[in-house]
Amino acid sequence: MKARLLLGFGAALAAGPVLADVNVYSHRQPELVQPLLDAFTEETGIRVNAAYIPQGMVERLQAEGRRSPADLIMTVDIARLAQVVDAGLTQAVDDPVLADAIPQSFRDPDNQWFGLTTRARIVYASKDRVADGALGSYEELADPKWKGRICTRPFTSDYNVALTAAYMIHHGEAETKEWLNGVKANLAKKPEGNDRSQVKSIWAGECDISLGNTYYMGQMVNDPEQKEWADSVRIIFPEFEGGGTHMNISGVSMTKAAPNRDEALKLMEFLVSDEAQHIYAETNHEFPVKDGVERSELVQSWGDFTPDRLDLIEIAKQRPAALRLIEEVNFDG
Repeated sequence: MKARLLLGFGAALAAGPVLADVNVYSHRQPELVQPLLDAFTEETGIRVNAAYIPQGMVERLQAEGRRSPADLIMTVDIARLAQVVDAGLTQAVDDPVLADAIPQSFRDPDNQWFGLTTRARIVYASKDRVADGALGSYEELADPKWKGRICTRPFTSDYNVALTAAYMIHHGEAETKEWLNGVKANLAKKPEGNDRSQVKSIWAGECDISLGNTYYMGQMVNDPEQKEWADSVRIIFPEFEGGGTHMNISGVSMTKAAPNRDEALKLMEFLVSDEAQHIYAETNHEFPVKDGVERSELVQSWGDFTPDRLDLIEIAKQRPAALRLIEEVNFDG
């Protein structure tokens, strides 16, 4: 049996949950989770029905209430995980397998969410126009030497809001606002697009550096159309002064409704197994959250770095204040 990844559950769930199924609502693109779900079904015989829901996850779960067919939520970014928890849509999972596999810093202290992979918010730099060692910290992005040389997706996007929240924890609100104004002054063009389109802009000579998540490099390298963009840049792991490289996660939560709780727990435990961690990291070009599982060969080629040790819960708590600052300086305007 193969896991079934659908845009909606459709007829498979029209009459209610089927015995020995797990139903997943996923923010992640289908191709990023399919190999994991197939491997789980192959090993256990439990089918997985996954609905891809890029927007409106909380609203959908709220509308469905206790009748929701969803057992698990798979999503990216600590803010999105915190959002479903804060809305009261998840339940605690006190499970020794999960606790043993996932470092404490990458799981909720109340067992409401669990990290599955990590990624770093890094800088893509032109190989031709940016010298080695030219940038070492996030703080330096506001240095006037980068005036007219930075591209970025909108700073109101989840990834940049999380980075700004982390900056604020390190430096306080006043310095963060000053930093945002400095980075904005260095932009080559108005923020737009996604992380990969910024690398295309570097390739096209429109800017010299951009912010991005590490895994996009893996996606570009494996895309014939985008490989040329990827080949034009190298990855820099900037650090916060007195800290490390900003990290975020993809993760999983069990819904409060969870009609197939036992099967859902088996899938959660599988997702932190060595096999699944390897598949997830290899497929998505991310870092395994479980200690001892090697990064893929491609990811290893990007080099080592020092992860920042800020509490992800604290970053999520500071998100509203960070977004307010971004809007106050009209960063994307």
